[in-house]
Amino acid sequence: MSRRVVVSLVAGVVVLGGAGAFAFADAGDQAPVLAHSTARYTAPDGSRDGTLTFRTEVTASSGVKSVRVLAYPASSSLAEKKPTAKEMTAAEPADCKPAGEDTARCTYTVRVTAAESASSPHGPWHVAVLATAVDGSTTLNTQAAGFTVR
Repeated sequence: MSRRVVVSLVAGVVVLGGAGAFAFADAGDQAPVLAHSTARYTAPDGSRDGTLTFRTEVTASSGVKSVRVLAYPASSSLAEKKPTAKEMTAAEPADCKPAGEDTARCTYTVRVTAAESASSPHGPWHVAVLATAVDGSTTLNTQAAGFTVR
């Protein structure tokens, strides 16, 4: 093999190795990932309040800092324009518990009174979620889950 071919080959290995190391390092700073998101609505019954419970798993390589949740009717103006990440920072927080090195299980539960249920739009609803990692990266899913108010 000529010296020129060997030098080119070594240079190629160094470049590819450096690109691979960069890709591996960069993979550590990815935005949070939502998985297994569910919403369950239980209507009030007699003197018993109802509930809305939303659950999700969030994975972020730097750790999970916060999860914000907002339920909204599919027939509302919010459904047409979709909530933004900035708007979602004011939404209510979910309660998150560690579920592994870089994963948290998050739950948001709110009571629903008979009066609130009666005055709420009936039909399909969406749940929007803003997940924020410790490194500041965010993921917004404006339809992470859905439920129906009857």
